[in-house]
Amino acid sequence: MTASIGGSRARRRTVEAGVLSVAYEESGPETGEPVILLHGFPYDMHAYDAVAARLSAEGRLCIVPSLRGYGDTRFLSAETPRSGEQAALGADLLALLDALGIESAHLGGYDWGGRAACIVAALWPGRVRGLVSCGIGYNIQKIAASGQPADPATEHRLWYQYYFHSERGRAGLAAHRGDLCRLLWQLWSPSWAFDEKIFADSAAAFDNPDFVEVVIHSYRHRFGLVAGDPDLLAIESLLSAQPDISVPTIVMEGAMDGVEGPIKVVDPAKRHFTGPYERRIVEGVGHNMPQEAPQAFAEAILSLP
Repeated sequence: MTASIGGSRARRRTVEAGVLSVAYEESGPETGEPVILLHGFPYDMHAYDAVAARLSAEGRLCIVPSLRGYGDTRFLSAETPRSGEQAALGADLLALLDALGIESAHLGGYDWGGRAACIVAALWPGRVRGLVSCGIGYNIQKIAASGQPADPATEHRLWYQYYFHSERGRAGLAAHRGDLCRLLWQLWSPSWAFDEKIFADSAAAFDNPDFVEVVIHSYRHRFGLVAGDPDLLAIESLLSAQPDISVPTIVMEGAMDGVEGPIKVVDPAKRHFTGPYERRIVEGVGHNMPQEAPQAFAEAILSLP
């Protein structure tokens, strides 16, 4: 099956990778240098339509998967925990690289997708040619410190995470996932004038039968409120040490990101990157960097070595 992406044709495929049947879109020449583009919450693969079109035109092989709990991606077994923890996202990405026979790739991501990309870059750097990470840049959670309060403005921006800690929040997400996710888009990207079709195209991915469980687990696990998948304990242990990232990296921050808040003068992420590193601040852009500023995002990927 094919779909149109910015005038080009994307190939819709699935592959068994780890514990998942991963649905993904592929565009560009099959012999091109591979780029894996990873969406966040609450978004989907449509966030990269324009980015993939640009990169494909430049001869790159673009692969845009639906993360666990989104779109047509499915768990292979009913027994697998519907975990949204950071180790699961990293393990899924590594398994996808293996399943597709990709030795190494450029990675680009934001939010959950940025977390997956950072984890693979930190723990398996030989599989990553370069990284574009949005928002806070170093997107690996320090769960042991999650009980330490932030400043009140930051706590206010994280209201949705605390909402998901309650059973009321679980029920609210299940009953009102469309309205809730639309509200988050509006709050996080206040200058992005997306229309109803743009939102509806992505919102269809939230009808995945595992969406609610994966999302709720993610926002509870990162605060140490629930146990993780036992099969992922070894990865979580490595991540608890906050490993550095040595691959060439560009961090992109939206100046109007409603999650991260005001841009900090001192780069808080830089100390975690030991290889070539650049920070780019994009004015007038919120949380959904690739969909709000696709040309800037694509240029960042193309400028990696």
